[in-house]
Amino acid sequence: MRFEILTIFPDLFTTPLQEGILKRAIQADQIRVNLHNIRDWATDKHAMTDDRPFGGGEGMVMKPEPLAACLQDVQADEQGTVVLLSPRGSVYNQETAERLAGLKKLVLVCGRYEGVDERFRSLYVDEELSIGDYILTGGELAAMVVIDSVTRVLPGVLGCADSATKDTFSCGLLKHGQYTRPREFAGLTVPDILLSGDHARIEEYRFLDSVRETLNKRPELLRKVAFTKSERKQLRQAGLFSQVQQAQQVTVGQPQDD
Repeated sequence: MRFEILTIFPDLFTTPLQEGILKRAIQADQIRVNLHNIRDWATDKHAMTDDRPFGGGEGMVMKPEPLAACLQDVQADEQGTVVLLSPRGSVYNQETAERLAGLKKLVLVCGRYEGVDERFRSLYVDEELSIGDYILTGGELAAMVVIDSVTRVLPGVLGCADSATKDTFSCGLLKHGQYTRPREFAGLTVPDILLSGDHARIEEYRFLDSVRETLNKRPELLRKVAFTKSERKQLRQAGLFSQVQQAQQVTVGQPQDD
């Protein structure tokens, strides 16, 4: 998969792309990340990429000409989906990451200042994305979030094939608590069930722990979860069924048949 990044600060990407999973994915040719400095397409002697907004107001606005020229060159060989990182965009989530992972080429435009000229957005941008309801100094950090989250769901990128599919949000629930050695730490011990070797009971324990975590921290996520007949039975036995129903604001799953 190709990531094409349009930015005025390409050096912000250097270190993150040289560490961990992203570095290995690049070395294995599972992804390619190409950085394009928008200033290289500016036409004035100062390489200006921003100017004052028409109508007055605070800050500066990114000019459409260098953005458009840069994008046209980037798209010359193969058309990719153009995403503008912007607080005006729809909120980014795991479902979006998995959808974007199906693309061959993703162009990420990093906004700055008060945003980009509206004409560039209307002519060239396919989608606007925001990583949350807060303001960053620019779209570069948001673009790195997209690169990282999309890369890790690509086949073969993670060492364990189940890691991406069983992560928080991938199945609609927050992930269960995790434990490793030592068995006792600061007076707290690992739950006995995790030491039992009974994989069926461990899976049930982890499922119920995920539900409890979601109920306590992000109950709104449960509205999109459709539990199986077996899972509904487990929820009843654990005394969680009514809480889940209340969080969902509808009857869990299909009409009760068990």
